[in-house]
Amino acid sequence: MKKKNKKVNAAILIIGNEILSGRTQDKNIAFISNWLNINCGITVKEVRIIPDVEKTISLNVKNLSKNFNYLFTTGGIGPTHDDITAKSIANAFKLKYGFHKEAYKILEKYYGKKNFNDGRKKMAKMPMGSKLIYNPSSAAPGFIIKNVLSLPGVPSILNSMIENCKKYLTSGLKVHSQTLNLFTVESNISFKLEAIQKKFKKDVDVGSYPFFRLGKIGVSIVSRSTSKEKLKKVRSELLKLVKLKKIKILNLN
Repeated sequence: MKKKNKKVNAAILIIGNEILSGRTQDKNIAFISNWLNINCGITVKEVRIIPDVEKTISLNVKNLSKNFNYLFTTGGIGPTHDDITAKSIANAFKLKYGFHKEAYKILEKYYGKKNFNDGRKKMAKMPMGSKLIYNPSSAAPGFIIKNVLSLPGVPSILNSMIENCKKYLTSGLKVHSQTLNLFTVESNISFKLEAIQKKFKKDVDVGSYPFFRLGKIGVSIVSRSTSKEKLKKVRSELLKLVKLKKIKILNLN
């Protein structure tokens, strides 16, 4: 993985009617976002969930791949009729769609010639020029073409493959975070919190998230930045606010 001393971003495109219908609950967004931030210094800036419709997939791939450093797609690269992600990505970039020789060999060896049916062969088809993202769980590889990394939708399989994406990524500056948990209500600190965010808006994102804990209402103030120094300054401002308002701190981390 190459290193870059600047911010690098990504988008995630979740593809699948089963997600939109509520039949399946997505678990990949949080996993990919967390992995990218911790391991690669890449920040996910946008997530979309779309149906298994070829034109919709192609349009979103074109749009997101232009606007972000990387695009991760999940779902739609299996053996069934509605697995159309690979073909749709090929169409998005006006590339030929066909068998990847190495992917074909991997799958043929895994299933054996007798059991290597048309559905399984389909998993070896992808945009021409793709590089493989190897799959240690069930053999069927994902792929990368241009800045688009295509992974399966099954969380356990995706999780096992994610490390194999590293060699295709350029790392950015790691985003650090700090959390201040307070026993108060958001309306009590909203005005001052807005002033702090405005003061550091170029370098720090400050978020406010209410909670109910130990029978009391509280607020978690989460600050995120690539600069530890800026985070220290935000923490100092927040502690001044806490002292001014005489708010009880649950914890600070």
